[in-house]
Amino acid sequence: MLNLPKTALITALLGSIITLTACDNSNAKSTEKASSTTATAQTTTPAPANNDAKLQKTLADNLAKSGISAKILSVTPTTMPNMFWVKAEGLPSFFTDNTGQYIVQGDIIKVGNAQPEHISADLQAQETKATLASIDKKDMIIFPAKGTSKGAIYVFTDADCGYCRRLHSEIDEINSLGIEIRYLPWPRSEQTFPIMESIWCSSDRQKAITDAKNGEPVNAPACENPVRRIHDLGMALGINGTPAIFTESGQQIGGYLPPEQLLQAVTGSH
Repeated sequence: MLNLPKTALITALLGSIITLTACDNSNAKSTEKASSTTATAQTTTPAPANNDAKLQKTLADNLAKSGISAKILSVTPTTMPNMFWVKAEGLPSFFTDNTGQYIVQGDIIKVGNAQPEHISADLQAQETKATLASIDKKDMIIFPAKGTSKGAIYVFTDADCGYCRRLHSEIDEINSLGIEIRYLPWPRSEQTFPIMESIWCSSDRQKAITDAKNGEPVNAPACENPVRRIHDLGMALGINGTPAIFTESGQQIGGYLPPEQLLQAVTGSH
């Protein structure tokens, strides 16, 4: 059995959000996963924005009794009876029941109407949208769209991930389709933190990240940088591999996707 701290174990369990065409974070090698097909479901109306303070305390107490120290930020009722959406400091969001004794991860989909309603997707997207919007653009590496802008994507990336390199090799085509790429650093292991920090400390970050993804060395003096902070932010969003790609609306649309599929995902066209 893995000998992980209890909070880290919960984080690992909650972090498996979507199986993607991406490099995982088990080590620094480019372990490439096969993509899977996920069911399409219509998102439901957002749940009420009120917080259940009593349940929040009960859940925190139950976690503490099990040796898990986690600050509960909010417990919000969902459209599913007796099911609540929980935001906790340092953990991906999760569900709990009305007793605060059970942690539920994954998707909850309501059926019975003309279209299935994806209860969790809209809640998660709202949180992710706010989180991504809070990141200062000076902490990103931005490759702007060419011509008419169709939208932007946030890409959590690592220097030596095979799928990240493949995506970057197509960046001119992606930009030419009107898509702006906003890179965010997400080292998949402690071994890749130094190279990502060097990229973000470089005077020409665009050149540095291109060099790194081509396997060339990047040398830059140490500086104050956002790499660790953004990595932790990504962990809280449930990221467990790179590239992890999000739209401005907070929807996660992939690991690696070819340029035309990226355009479809950004614009909603088919």
